[in-house]
Amino acid sequence: MSITSQVPNTKTQVDWFIFGAGLFILVSISLTIVLAPQWSAAAIATANKFVTDELGIVYIIAAIAVLIFLLGIALSKHGDIILGNQNVPEHSMFSWASMLFCAGMGASLIYWAAAEWAFYYVAPPFGANASSTEAIKWASSYGIFHWGPVGWAFYCLPAVAMSCSYHIKGIPSLRLSSACIPVLGKWADLWPGRLVDLTFIVGLLGTAATGLGLGTTVVASAITKITPLEDGLTMQIVIIMIATAMICASVYRGLDKGIKLLSVINARLALLLLLFVFVAGPTAFILEVGVTAVGTVIQNFILMITWTDATQTGSFIEDWTIFYWAWWIALGPFVGMFVCRISSGRSLRQLILGMLGFGSLGCSLFFIVLGNYALFLELNGTYPVVSEAIDVGPSAAIASILSLLPYGSFWVAFVAVIGLVFIATTYDSASYSLAAGATRAMTDQQHPARWHRLFWACALGVLPIALLFLGGLQELQAASTLASVPLLFVYILLAVAIVRTLNEMKSQL
Repeated sequence: MSITSQVPNTKTQVDWFIFGAGLFILVSISLTIVLAPQWSAAAIATANKFVTDELGIVYIIAAIAVLIFLLGIALSKHGDIILGNQNVPEHSMFSWASMLFCAGMGASLIYWAAAEWAFYYVAPPFGANASSTEAIKWASSYGIFHWGPVGWAFYCLPAVAMSCSYHIKGIPSLRLSSACIPVLGKWADLWPGRLVDLTFIVGLLGTAATGLGLGTTVVASAITKITPLEDGLTMQIVIIMIATAMICASVYRGLDKGIKLLSVINARLALLLLLFVFVAGPTAFILEVGVTAVGTVIQNFILMITWTDATQTGSFIEDWTIFYWAWWIALGPFVGMFVCRISSGRSLRQLILGMLGFGSLGCSLFFIVLGNYALFLELNGTYPVVSEAIDVGPSAAIASILSLLPYGSFWVAFVAVIGLVFIATTYDSASYSLAAGATRAMTDQQHPARWHRLFWACALGVLPIALLFLGGLQELQAASTLASVPLLFVYILLAVAIVRTLNEMKSQL
């Protein structure tokens, strides 16, 4: 029977401690930010600087270790293990890939894909000169690296750990603490396990605020471009409220009728946008630079993943690589929990290679098509993409470059719609995962209670509205970085739990 079948949820039981503690932390942080925005901004900046400066090397080592660890599992005989009690996947490959991609990305991808290269172009890595040919090479390729296999590996580790507990060991719970049972033992149901679950809740709330904030600016910039309305706090709050309503509707309908349907629609809309930009834009330039960028990443992958900038030639590592690794880590348990839930019938190898492959491919397409189209406009003097991206914001740049396409106003409106749907497809999954993570037990045929899913859908809109009062990209990025710190320890627990579970299975053969 499909795990997504709509079976009544009368037997699921809310973990009121996790529910109450998560709500208390959310309200406390939001009120502090709203009532003391200057103090909050200063505190976030100070904490963020300490993490990036003092703990940056930890993130670099974690990235290397997680990727090697997962590839080792996928290429070993353990990769043949089938998840769940059925040998046939319950979702088609396209539906499965669409759901995992939309859960892991969101409108943040649209926000960065078209203009992230601009920041690398003016402040390139490895000591390259700004606006040089060398800067172009790194600018066109580093986005593909940051949104590639390393990032998706941070998503995949929790997915494997939860699959080991939920599908292989048959533990009827999607709580993060349940995945740590091989390490924590009976303590998984006591305060250490509660701390793990609370860490997941806080990390997701903090990072979801970042994604919702970035997605909101994409939609706001698109609306401002094609209407006389002005961007501002009011418009952005309205957009978050609309997105929250869409999230509520999706999670209320459930996995098949809500999340799955919306994810498939969104994937098709996104592919349509990329196809049009590719055909209507400078096709040859996009292809040529795209192939070169992929080649650059492949040739320099080891250099890029191990670069720590020990001589401090700039702040590239702290501002970008560590921020991204922290962002992926903070979102990892949520995406992993959701992907675990939809992966019954697939093997561990399919899970790992599918997440790393489909996720990286989808992100690369966005950076290659939208990013290189924008790069073409800059290099040919058609539009000052760099200055707008840096001085105004990446969201303004994406609206501007799309308006230069044939039927530009339509495509600007189109990206506003995609932005809203991307927000919904990511955070309906997040709402589902938050509810699942605060549910004591849940079998294959059960889902978190509808009221529980709806509550977290509404709660997800609170913190990004509060962060709007701080009014800056830097504060949003810092929120993700700080949310990831305690999860570094949880990732170690998850890795050890995976090893113990797989070794236990080996001994039983």
